[in-house]
Order: sequence, then C-alpha cells, then structure tokens
Amino acid sequence: MAEMKDAPADAPLSVKAMTWLDNRFPTLFAEYRKHMSEYYAPKNFNVWYFFGSLAMLVLVIQIVTGIFLTMHYKPDAASAFASVEYIMRDVPGGWIIRYMHSTGASAFFIVVYLHMFRALLYGSYRKPRELVWLFGCAIFLCLMAEAFFGYLLPWGQMSYWGAQVIVNLFGAIPFIGPDLALLIRGDYVVSDATLNRFFAFHVIAVPLALLGLVVAHLLALHDVGSNNPDGVEIKSHKDARGVPLDGIPFHPYYTVHDLLGVSVFLIVFCAILFFAPELGGYFLEYNNFIPADPLKTPPHIAPVWYFTPFYTMLRATTDPMVNALCVLVGIAALFNLVRGSKQSLALRGGLVVGAAVLIVLMKTFDAKFWGVVLMGGAVVILFFLPWLDHSPAKSIRYRPGWHRLVLALFVVAFLILGYQGTQPAAPSGSALELLSQGCTLIYFAFFLLMPWWSRLGSFKPVPERVTFAPH
Repeated sequence: MAEMKDAPADAPLSVKAMTWLDNRFPTLFAEYRKHMSEYYAPKNFNVWYFFGSLAMLVLVIQIVTGIFLTMHYKPDAASAFASVEYIMRDVPGGWIIRYMHSTGASAFFIVVYLHMFRALLYGSYRKPRELVWLFGCAIFLCLMAEAFFGYLLPWGQMSYWGAQVIVNLFGAIPFIGPDLALLIRGDYVVSDATLNRFFAFHVIAVPLALLGLVVAHLLALHDVGSNNPDGVEIKSHKDARGVPLDGIPFHPYYTVHDLLGVSVFLIVFCAILFFAPELGGYFLEYNNFIPADPLKTPPHIAPVWYFTPFYTMLRATTDPMVNALCVLVGIAALFNLVRGSKQSLALRGGLVVGAAVLIVLMKTFDAKFWGVVLMGGAVVILFFLPWLDHSPAKSIRYRPGWHRLVLALFVVAFLILGYQGTQPAAPSGSALELLSQGCTLIYFAFFLLMPWWSRLGSFKPVPERVTFAPH
C-alpha cells in the first residue's frame, strides 16, 4: 500500500479534499494524468480535430435524453405512438427532450462522418493506428445498428414501413435469409414482438457495446498517440524528460481549444432544435407523425438520410448492373493474366479461376441479393482501409495534387448517393439510375483501386517534425 500524504494544515479546503481523495483512490489521479494532463498531443491540430470531442458530447446528449424518454415511452404496438405524443404534448419539457434526441441522432452521424473524413485526409488509419481505426469502424457499425433499432420505436408510418423493408432485406440472403428475417422480427410481420426486441437492443444491448468500443477506441488512441495534419510521429523527437518536442498537454490546452468547437456546435444544434427540428423532413420524416398502419403503404419509403447512400447502392444494383460487373470482373482477370508479369503463372491462373467462380455466383443469385451484398460491403470495406493505402505519405498535404481530386470525386459520389436515396426510385434505365450506378462504382473503385493509385505520382518530402504557425 502506498504511503499516505497529508495536506498542510493551512492548505485550502479544496486541496485537503483532493489529497484525501488521492490517498484513497490514487488510480483516478493516475488515469487523469495519463489521459489528460500528461497526454501529449501534437501542437498543430486544426479545426478537423474538433469532431472527436464533439462525438463524445453528442453521445452524452443521446444517453441523457434517452434515459428521460424511456421514463415515459411504452414499447407496445398499441400505445407506442400515443406515448410519444404524450411526451411531446403533456410531459413538462418532453418536447425538447424528444427533439434533442432526434436531432442528436442526425448530429451524431454528421460529426462521425466528418471525423472519418478527417482520417481520410491525414491518414489517421495508417500504422501504428490500425487498431484505433478498426475500433472506430466498429463504433460506426454500432451507431448504424442503434439508429436502425431506434427508428422503429416512434411507431409511425415511416418507422413501421422502413423497418419492414430493411428487415425483409435479410430475407434475400440465400438459404438462411427467411429464417434470419423471422428471427429479427420475432414474428412473420413487424409487430409488437419486433418493437419489444428493438427497444431492448436500442436501450441496453447496443449502448453497452457502443460504450465499450468508445473506451477501447480512446485507450488505443492514447497508447499510440494522436495523428496530426502532417502525418508525423511526434514521439520520434523527445527532450531529456521524454516529452515530445512537438507535443503539448491535452489538458488544459486542447480542453480549452475544444470549447470553441463545442460552442459553435451548440449554436447550430440549438438553432435546428428550436427553429427546424424536422429540417424539412430529413431529420424527422413527416410520415412519421402519422400512426403506423400495416394496411396503408406510404408512396415513397426511404430510410433516414444517414442510411441513404447505402440504400441507393441497394436500389442501383439491377440485373443490367450485375451483368456490367461480370464484364468488369472478367476484363480485370484477363488483364491481370496478360500483364501481371511480376506474378507467378499459378497465381494469375488462380485469379482467373476465382473470377470465373465469382461470375458464376453473380449470375446464379438475383440482383436483390447482390444489392444487399454491396450495401453491407460498402461498410465492411472500411475495415480494410489501413491495408489498402500504400501511399508513401500519410497526409494529403504531401501527396500529389490529383490525389485530392480523387478524394473529392469520392466525396461527391457519396453525397450524390445520399441525396438520391431520399428521392423516389428512378425509372429503370433512366439517367438518374445510371448516375447512381456510376457513383456506386466510384465508391468501390476508390477503395479497391487504392493499392494502385495511392502509390502513383510525385510526393512532396515529409518533414521530420510537425509544421506549426502560432495564431
């Protein structure tokens, strides 16, 4: 047991209280020093580094508002919609709690998407931060699951029919699909059993997994250290005390720094909260203010905006697109067979055989199944990003200028997919359908061709230490 230290008799009461606590809970202060006051972050963080702390803030908002909502919500098909209306109309302050939760859900995805984009900009997924990125992708998956389960709870028209459509997608999986969809619903249709199990997952199971992943994400980050806009490892240059020369303590410098981001975020958040909580039907669909009716299908069923890029990929996967994908796979295999001089003949032959098997499978199962595969693959492929990027430089600052155009093309394609997912399905063979198919191909080509394009071009010399201009 460590020797206990007493505060001086004339010390302020606050010092005596902290000394008393330190003697009885030294681990608390050790962790504070490790992760706050003695955790050295690069001194050249910019505005892109606000979004990690903002994600933590929104997580707290969601947990706190969710606790208050569960006090009045009834997970029962006969009274779920009425309980939401009761919260909105009769519970003191209930309307603002509900709108904080619904607006917070969209804010969470906005912040996380921007946080992930910053990783793409500066190579924050590269060695030695692969595990940090994997935990982050797992958090993203948990967020999607949490949003999906929570989407049904208001028991409005879009909640009901959106859940019906999404759950039925699992039925497209060969062999196990129908049984899997039945297991998820707990019934042959979306019903009271579905609502109860979705409520349990939304309130207990997924939040526990999410909190665990957030803790793992932060611990892994603090073990290897934060990346920076230059992509330079600050631990490579330390002073005699072992302190990074280009690092500053996270607290108080970045805790104060993040207050700026928090202030701007709360201004925007409150503006939406008080003046446009539905945000034109993107944050809260107008059909969701109508009680769920299993006998009346809405004319246009679409998920919430943060799912729409992946939903568009599902809709874009038609029989003609599958045929086009078969042709592309065949061309790629033949090109590799003819031009892959650095590979052994056995490897090239194996790739051709693998491509032939894939083409047979693509022609065996229908387009709906491959749409589900593409929709899921669009998220799963993110986990492989650390091993797809072969660029000599981490940060976009030191890559060729056209790499920025490639990233911009990817972002534009993703935004187009997101917008098209909010619109009614385009007619078969129309220009809009071709656009969504083209954007889907751009999305996957960005990742699948990354081992090739990320090495091309003339790279700028990366500095040994971070570049920083005081302001």
